Amino acid sequence: MINVLLVDDHALVRTGISRILEDERGIKVVGEVEDGEQAVAWCRKHDCDVILMDMSMPGIGGLEATRKILRYNPDARIIILTVYTEEPIPSKVMAAGAAGFLTKNAPPADMVQAIRVVASGQRYIAPEIAQQMALKPFNPEKNPFDDLSERELQITMMVTSGQKVSEISEQLNLSPKTVNSYRYRLFEKLKISGDVELTRLAIRYGMVDSEKI
Repeated sequence: MINVLLVDDHALVRTGISRILEDERGIKVVGEVEDGEQAVAWCRKHDCDVILMDMSMPGIGGLEATRKILRYNPDARIIILTVYTEEPIPSKVMAAGAAGFLTKNAPPADMVQAIRVVASGQRYIAPEIAQQMALKPFNPEKNPFDDLSERELQITMMVTSGQKVSEISEQLNLSPKTVNSYRYRLFEKLKISGDVELTRLAIRYGMVDSEKI
Protein backbone atom coordinates (compact mmCIF):
# COMPACT_ATOMS: atom_id res chain seq x y z
CA MET A 1 0.00 0.00 0.00
CA ILE A 2 1.29 3.46 -0.96
CA ASN A 3 0.33 5.94 1.77
CA VAL A 4 -0.03 9.51 0.51
CA LEU A 5 -0.14 12.88 2.28
CA LEU A 6 -1.95 15.69 0.42
CA VAL A 7 -0.72 19.26 0.95
CA ASP A 8 -2.79 22.04 -0.67
CA ASP A 9 -4.42 25.20 0.63
CA HIS A 10 -7.61 24.56 -1.36
CA ALA A 11 -10.01 22.06 0.21
CA LEU A 12 -11.68 21.44 -3.16
CA VAL A 13 -8.35 20.42 -4.70
CA ARG A 14 -7.62 18.02 -1.85
CA THR A 15 -11.11 16.55 -2.10
CA GLY A 16 -10.78 16.09 -5.85
CA ILE A 17 -7.42 14.36 -5.57
CA SER A 18 -8.70 12.15 -2.74
CA ARG A 19 -11.62 11.00 -4.87
CA ILE A 20 -9.31 10.16 -7.75
CA LEU A 21 -6.94 8.19 -5.55
CA GLU A 22 -9.60 6.30 -3.58
CA ASP A 23 -10.43 4.37 -6.74
CA GLU A 24 -6.81 3.34 -7.29
CA ARG A 25 -5.76 -0.06 -5.97
CA GLY A 26 -2.77 0.08 -3.65
CA ILE A 27 -2.93 3.84 -2.96
CA LYS A 28 -4.38 5.38 0.20
CA VAL A 29 -4.62 9.02 1.34
CA VAL A 30 -3.57 8.97 5.00
CA GLY A 31 -3.49 12.70 5.67
CA GLU A 32 -4.48 16.13 4.39
CA VAL A 33 -3.03 19.50 5.44
CA GLU A 34 -3.42 23.00 4.02
CA ASP A 35 0.04 24.60 4.17
CA GLY A 36 3.76 23.98 4.37
CA GLU A 37 4.05 24.46 8.11
CA GLN A 38 1.35 21.87 8.73
CA ALA A 39 3.06 19.49 6.31
CA VAL A 40 6.34 19.74 8.23
CA ALA A 41 4.55 19.20 11.56
CA TRP A 42 2.54 16.25 10.18
CA CYS A 43 5.67 14.55 8.84
CA ARG A 44 7.38 14.83 12.22
CA LYS A 45 4.59 12.76 13.79
CA HIS A 46 3.52 10.40 11.01
CA ASP A 47 4.96 8.31 8.21
CA CYS A 48 3.88 8.14 4.59
CA ASP A 49 5.33 6.92 1.32
CA VAL A 50 4.63 9.92 -0.91
CA ILE A 51 3.86 13.59 -0.21
CA LEU A 52 1.89 15.39 -2.92
CA MET A 53 2.83 19.02 -2.25
CA ASP A 54 1.36 22.18 -3.76
CA MET A 55 4.10 24.71 -4.41
CA SER A 56 2.19 27.96 -3.96
CA MET A 57 0.54 28.21 -0.55
CA PRO A 58 0.28 30.81 2.22
CA GLY A 59 3.21 30.68 4.60
CA ILE A 60 6.50 29.02 3.75
CA GLY A 61 5.17 27.37 0.58
CA GLY A 62 5.88 23.98 -0.87
CA LEU A 63 9.53 24.50 -1.80
CA GLU A 64 10.62 25.54 1.70
CA ALA A 65 8.46 22.81 3.24
CA THR A 66 10.20 20.30 0.99
CA ARG A 67 13.60 21.47 2.19
CA LYS A 68 12.56 21.28 5.84
CA ILE A 69 11.07 17.81 5.55
CA LEU A 70 14.12 16.47 3.71
CA ARG A 71 16.45 18.06 6.25
CA TYR A 72 15.37 15.61 8.96
CA ASN A 73 14.05 12.85 6.67
CA PRO A 74 16.27 12.58 3.58
CA ASP A 75 14.27 9.57 2.39
CA ALA A 76 10.98 11.48 2.06
CA ARG A 77 9.48 11.17 -1.41
CA ILE A 78 7.89 14.50 -2.39
CA ILE A 79 6.07 15.37 -5.60
CA ILE A 80 5.62 19.09 -6.23
CA LEU A 81 2.26 19.92 -7.82
CA THR A 82 2.11 23.38 -9.37
CA VAL A 83 0.78 25.68 -12.07
CA TYR A 84 4.28 27.11 -12.58
CA THR A 85 5.85 25.33 -15.53
CA GLU A 86 8.52 27.74 -16.75
CA GLU A 87 12.20 27.45 -15.95
CA PRO A 88 13.91 27.89 -13.59
CA ILE A 89 11.08 26.60 -11.34
CA PRO A 90 11.32 22.91 -12.37
CA SER A 91 15.11 22.86 -12.03
CA LYS A 92 14.99 24.61 -8.65
CA VAL A 93 12.33 22.17 -7.42
CA MET A 94 14.37 19.13 -8.38
CA ALA A 95 17.56 20.68 -7.01
CA ALA A 96 15.78 21.15 -3.66
CA GLY A 97 15.39 17.38 -3.46
CA ALA A 98 11.87 16.77 -4.72
CA ALA A 99 11.34 13.34 -6.26
CA GLY A 100 8.74 14.52 -8.73
CA PHE A 101 7.34 17.52 -10.58
CA LEU A 102 3.77 17.51 -11.84
CA THR A 103 1.63 20.26 -13.31
CA LYS A 104 -1.88 20.89 -12.00
CA ASN A 105 -3.37 20.46 -15.47
CA ALA A 106 -1.99 16.93 -15.75
CA PRO A 107 -4.50 14.13 -16.41
CA PRO A 108 -5.42 12.04 -13.33
CA ALA A 109 -3.64 9.05 -14.86
CA ASP A 110 -0.37 11.00 -14.89
CA MET A 111 -0.74 11.86 -11.21
CA VAL A 112 -1.34 8.22 -10.33
CA GLN A 113 1.65 7.19 -12.42
CA ALA A 114 3.82 9.83 -10.73
CA ILE A 115 2.84 8.54 -7.28
CA ARG A 116 3.64 4.95 -8.22
CA VAL A 117 6.95 5.86 -9.87
CA VAL A 118 8.11 8.02 -6.96
CA ALA A 119 7.01 5.43 -4.38
CA SER A 120 9.20 2.87 -6.19
CA GLY A 121 12.26 5.04 -5.56
CA GLN A 122 12.51 6.70 -8.96
CA ARG A 123 12.00 10.30 -10.04
CA TYR A 124 9.12 11.57 -12.12
CA ILE A 125 8.95 14.74 -14.19
CA ALA A 126 5.92 15.56 -16.33
CA PRO A 127 6.91 14.80 -19.96
CA GLU A 128 6.31 18.35 -21.22
CA ILE A 129 8.44 19.73 -18.39
CA ALA A 130 11.21 17.21 -18.99
CA GLN A 131 11.29 18.26 -22.65
CA GLN A 132 11.43 21.93 -21.67
CA MET A 133 14.32 21.27 -19.29
CA ALA A 134 16.17 19.31 -21.97
CA LEU A 135 15.75 22.10 -24.53
CA LYS A 136 16.66 24.89 -22.11
CA PRO A 137 20.32 25.13 -23.25
CA PHE A 138 19.09 25.78 -26.81
CA ASN A 139 16.64 28.55 -25.88
CA PRO A 140 18.01 31.83 -27.29
CA GLU A 141 16.07 33.95 -24.77
CA LYS A 142 17.68 33.90 -21.36
CA ASN A 143 15.33 33.83 -18.39
CA PRO A 144 16.60 36.48 -15.92
CA PHE A 145 15.30 34.41 -12.99
CA ASP A 146 17.88 31.71 -13.78
CA ASP A 147 20.50 33.85 -12.03
CA LEU A 148 18.65 33.94 -8.71
CA SER A 149 19.64 31.71 -5.82
CA GLU A 150 17.04 29.33 -4.40
CA ARG A 151 16.43 31.70 -1.49
CA GLU A 152 16.10 34.70 -3.78
CA LEU A 153 13.66 32.79 -5.97
CA GLN A 154 11.68 31.76 -2.90
CA ILE A 155 11.42 35.35 -1.72
CA THR A 156 10.42 36.37 -5.24
CA MET A 157 7.52 33.93 -5.12
CA MET A 158 6.45 35.18 -1.70
CA VAL A 159 6.68 38.86 -2.62
CA THR A 160 4.74 38.41 -5.85
CA SER A 161 2.03 36.51 -3.97
CA GLY A 162 1.46 39.64 -1.88
CA GLN A 163 3.27 38.73 1.33
CA LYS A 164 4.88 41.55 3.32
CA VAL A 165 8.47 41.62 4.51
CA SER A 166 7.34 41.07 8.11
CA GLU A 167 5.39 37.95 7.07
CA ILE A 168 8.26 36.58 5.02
CA SER A 169 10.64 37.25 7.90
CA GLU A 170 8.49 35.31 10.37
CA GLN A 171 7.80 32.39 8.05
CA LEU A 172 11.43 31.91 6.98
CA ASN A 173 12.86 32.65 10.42
CA LEU A 174 14.94 35.49 9.01
CA SER A 175 15.28 39.04 10.25
CA PRO A 176 13.44 41.74 8.25
CA LYS A 177 16.85 43.23 7.47
CA THR A 178 18.00 39.93 5.94
CA VAL A 179 14.81 39.61 3.89
CA ASN A 180 15.27 43.13 2.55
CA SER A 181 18.90 42.34 1.71
CA TYR A 182 17.69 39.43 -0.42
CA ARG A 183 15.07 41.67 -2.04
CA TYR A 184 17.56 44.37 -2.98
CA ARG A 185 20.03 41.76 -4.24
CA LEU A 186 17.46 40.18 -6.53
CA PHE A 187 16.32 43.64 -7.69
CA GLU A 188 19.91 44.32 -8.69
CA LYS A 189 20.26 41.00 -10.51
CA LEU A 190 17.00 41.53 -12.39
CA LYS A 191 17.75 45.22 -13.05
CA ILE A 192 14.48 46.43 -11.54
CA SER A 193 13.66 48.89 -8.78
CA GLY A 194 10.75 47.48 -6.78
CA ASP A 195 8.03 44.93 -6.08
CA VAL A 196 5.69 46.13 -8.84
CA GLU A 197 8.35 45.65 -11.51
CA LEU A 198 9.23 42.31 -9.95
CA THR A 199 5.64 41.13 -10.27
CA ARG A 200 5.37 42.29 -13.88
CA LEU A 201 8.59 40.52 -14.79
CA ALA A 202 7.50 37.37 -12.98
CA ILE A 203 4.20 37.31 -14.89
CA ARG A 204 6.04 37.80 -18.18
CA TYR A 205 8.22 34.76 -17.56
CA GLY A 206 5.46 32.55 -16.18
CA MET A 207 6.73 32.67 -12.59
CA VAL A 208 3.41 33.86 -11.17
CA ASP A 209 -0.15 32.70 -11.53
CA SER A 210 -1.62 36.00 -12.75
CA GLU A 211 -5.12 34.92 -11.67
CA LYS A 212 -3.97 35.13 -8.06
CA ILE A 213 -2.61 38.68 -8.37
